Amino acid sequence: MSHARKINSLALDSYQRAARIVLANHLVTRTYPDRIALPLIRRWATELREDLADLFGYRLEVTETTARVFPLIDRLDPGKPARTATERVFDRRRYAYLALALAALGRAGDQITLSELADQVATYTGRVEGLELATDRAADRDAFVDAVGWLATRGAITLADGDAGGWAADPEAGEALYDIDRPVVFALFRPPRALQHLHSVHGLLAETPVAPADLARKVRRALLERPVVYLEDLAPQERPLLGQERLIAEVELLTGLRAERRAEGVALIDTSGRLSDVRFPGTGTLAQVALLLVGEIADLVLDIDNPVETRTAPAESGDPLAAQLDDAIPWTTVFAPLAELPGAEDEGEEEDSDEAEPEVDPTYPFLADSWIRETVQALADRYGATFAAQWQADVPGLTAEVVTLLRRLRLVLPVGSGKEAGLLILPALARYRGAVVTVRTKQAAELFVTAAETMGTEGDQA
Repeated sequence: MSHARKINSLALDSYQRAARIVLANHLVTRTYPDRIALPLIRRWATELREDLADLFGYRLEVTETTARVFPLIDRLDPGKPARTATERVFDRRRYAYLALALAALGRAGDQITLSELADQVATYTGRVEGLELATDRAADRDAFVDAVGWLATRGAITLADGDAGGWAADPEAGEALYDIDRPVVFALFRPPRALQHLHSVHGLLAETPVAPADLARKVRRALLERPVVYLEDLAPQERPLLGQERLIAEVELLTGLRAERRAEGVALIDTSGRLSDVRFPGTGTLAQVALLLVGEIADLVLDIDNPVETRTAPAESGDPLAAQLDDAIPWTTVFAPLAELPGAEDEGEEEDSDEAEPEVDPTYPFLADSWIRETVQALADRYGATFAAQWQADVPGLTAEVVTLLRRLRLVLPVGSGKEAGLLILPALARYRGAVVTVRTKQAAELFVTAAETMGTEGDQA
């Protein structure tokens, strides 16, 4: 039985907040995500450790300075990249510098200067084909400082003196000194298997569940990790579990989130805003234009007098993200005698799939890219004065970012290419129909004002 069921109702909110914090961050330190998070998790460490293991198969380690969840990953998710302090998505170079900086910090003492860390990382890059850290190049310095900033945010290092920005601008004139928190450094990178033994990133994913308890844990993990769990996302033997009231209630009770059930699937709604990595509806031009576009799409798709074209989702042909990661593996570091060869586990699955009964593929409304572009342009013509300056001058870029956001929320699915490109409209989009837009303007007598826009939908935020 879940410990959440035994906790007094007056303390349950505290327990649920601790669960949301550790599930949202996976690593909690004395300063990250804030100074009250770790004491809260330590208060409930025993109960959380057992509940996370029983419900999801996760391992939780709690020390005086860190709390670390080691999750089981069932599939790769390109929607959760590392980001800089300015929300810039990490590229391959920044990820590489981050990994090598962790390796260097693990061998360092109690303190290190930024230039010393850069020199060590530069030495390591010489062992990786196609990678280099040249401190005389501004782009390399900026990427390296972004990786160091990511570590500093999580408490692995703490600035003791100087300024990283000054070093990035001029390494001859600027310098920074960091204190190293070794427990955080060691907690950050703990892969489930030795990377030198893997030929593919698939080796880091959870094994295919067989026992009923493991199947249930996989479905609970999907509820936690995905904005929406559609029945079509799950294997045939997993789908009945998504309809079990007790399974969903267990996740609701632990997290304090509320489940919305539809015929097509289930979504956990985070009214607290403390578990979701993306708030929607939300503030900012991208979120607001996305909500406006969702309203336009819903009006068109739900108009029974003018039915739109429907299409089936294309069959998946492998995992493109996994292929990209596998292509980036430095093969000279793979220890061949103990390497796990790819594809060995997939052969049995393919044989089983041949015996399965064919299923009818669901169809979804389809809207062409041309309609999406024209609609966003019309929204920009109407509300553009309220947009952030960068998007007022770049409506095509705004359109691409809005579609990316909606895809990340699993409200649409881009398909096709060229003239056949467009979006499949997924069922969860309908919960945001009826968006209400209010444009509020200031009195003309006020100086230096611009129009402000507020938007919302009935119901809770997801």
